[in-house]
Amino acid sequence: MSILEDIPHPNPIPNKGKSTNTMRHLRLLPLALAFVSVLCAMPSTTLAQNRRAAEPPAIAFTVSMPKPHTHLLEVEMRVQSGGNAAVTPQVDLVMPVWTPGSYLVREYARHVQDFAATDTERRHLQWSKINKNTWRIETNGARDFVATYRVYANELTVRTNELNDRHAFWNNAALLMYVDGYLSAPATLRVVPFGDWKIATGLPAVSGQANTFQAENFDVLYDSPVEVGRFRTLEFSVRDVPHRIVINGEGNYDPESMRGDVQKIVEAAVSLMNDIPYRDYTFILHLRPTGGGGLEHRNSTALVFGRFRFRPETSYRNFLSLTAHEFFHSWNVKSIRPDALGPFDYTAENYTRMLWIAEGLTSYYEDIILRRAGLISDKEYLEGLAKAIQKLQNTPGRLQMSLEEASFDAWIKYYRPDENSPNTQISYYDKGAIVGALLDLEIRRSTNGARSLDDVMRRLYREFALKNRNYTPEDFQRTAEAVAGASLEDFFRRYVRGRDELDYKRAFETAGLRLDTTGDEKSSQAKAYLGATLVQEGDRLLVKNVLAGAPAYDQGLNAGDQILAIDGVRVTRESFDARLEEKRPGDEARLSIFRLDELRTLAVKLGEQTEGDYRIVPVKQPSAAQAQIYQGWLSSSLPKSD
Repeated sequence: MSILEDIPHPNPIPNKGKSTNTMRHLRLLPLALAFVSVLCAMPSTTLAQNRRAAEPPAIAFTVSMPKPHTHLLEVEMRVQSGGNAAVTPQVDLVMPVWTPGSYLVREYARHVQDFAATDTERRHLQWSKINKNTWRIETNGARDFVATYRVYANELTVRTNELNDRHAFWNNAALLMYVDGYLSAPATLRVVPFGDWKIATGLPAVSGQANTFQAENFDVLYDSPVEVGRFRTLEFSVRDVPHRIVINGEGNYDPESMRGDVQKIVEAAVSLMNDIPYRDYTFILHLRPTGGGGLEHRNSTALVFGRFRFRPETSYRNFLSLTAHEFFHSWNVKSIRPDALGPFDYTAENYTRMLWIAEGLTSYYEDIILRRAGLISDKEYLEGLAKAIQKLQNTPGRLQMSLEEASFDAWIKYYRPDENSPNTQISYYDKGAIVGALLDLEIRRSTNGARSLDDVMRRLYREFALKNRNYTPEDFQRTAEAVAGASLEDFFRRYVRGRDELDYKRAFETAGLRLDTTGDEKSSQAKAYLGATLVQEGDRLLVKNVLAGAPAYDQGLNAGDQILAIDGVRVTRESFDARLEEKRPGDEARLSIFRLDELRTLAVKLGEQTEGDYRIVPVKQPSAAQAQIYQGWLSSSLPKSD
């Protein structure tokens, strides 16, 4: 703000109601002109120095791992302010508290130890922590300084860090601090690998400097995980853009099948969006006995998958779905950004009501991409969609939480489920994917199959991603309506902002389909229903959760109860299910339970459940329009009704 902008301009025409203010402004005018004169008289070199003083510092990190068995990553952070920068008595270094894409404050600072700071002459500088994740350094007149610290890294997830005798993997947001106020500063990252370990990251290399990479700002740096180890690499190109799969760990995968199938996923997604928003892409894949998940990044993704889950084929499809999901984020989230998702505040929650778009629509497209890539059939796609619908309809929380509410409360609910979660909330992934399918079909209905949700995603990419703009909930609805050529207010009011039951009949009729909830003759017979989820932990049969409105809920069974016997006979999970199948709706089940180590007996009158496995099946005598929409949607001819 210039000095003139800070002083009100006088009103040139006297006004009785403003005469006092006018005179005051006129008295200040000579002072303002004097400031202007001084400013104009300043040497051009002084003005240049002032501009340079505001330039960001040069920041260089070195990460080393001399003793992998200790799980300690060693970080050196060099901050150079430059000769013309103003000397500040204090500098704050900040550790992020969360990683974009994983919406929970995770307090990465808790793993920091052995912090120290020196000037360039290696003289120690005083420092103190001023809050949970900020270190304040007293510069003592030094323009440049070096901070060093270690980070304990012994947790392999896609959002944390791990170092052991096999490899190192880290997210820079969980490892590297930033200078407060300078997230826009460029940075370099030099990695000192252990022994003969190799390095993989999405960051571009610095020419002429071994194992050194650069980031134009900290948003880029924090969006680029690093893998170091003796990994295997599979490579392919799509539209002359290089892609690689970096694999840490052994498993029962076939490398050529994986290479070919992942390439098909990339080709299908690129064809859908008709553009590639990155210069190269790296899939970092960790194979482990347990665990799983993925986290998207701007030109890479981190994946964890079971090492022996590549067979049978149904299990392998889970890997392909995971890969397609994280890869499609290259457009949806990393390029097409919801309102609050970038630039980020790394010290607090970044609230948005649009995770149902960011994650839910990505979940919808993960299997659509597999279908278009020829990796699953239309029948397999519909079977998966039917199972997802059945899961949602068996979740009482669907009537308690909207998609926008689920998105907004992700920070306190989604990553912290408890035994009551099914009764009070829904997953913006799961319901978002289903609503994505329904929205796609609604657009196809409105346009007689001429346009689809694909057109919405491409328009968002053109109008927001390529123009470096974030979009709002209103922007998304307007874009969908523009593509549909009709109002979608009722759809968004009921199914996105509201909690209405989804209209599956209207949606599936568009493509000549219907949702069958009765299953076959055997499964449609009335069954005794308890309404509790049970888990076997060793020799204990435990109640995991109890669904609201179910007999177990209404008659006093609690999450955490240990079931010992039914009708006086000891049971395991398998035998409990068998005994329950022998009963009829209305029968009584006498449950012997431990609750807080006290033995109790609970009599539960069983309810009735008639639903079978959900199926999405063709209608009888579909119209030509329905068949055409089905073809456009799932790239296959509409099958005949049974």
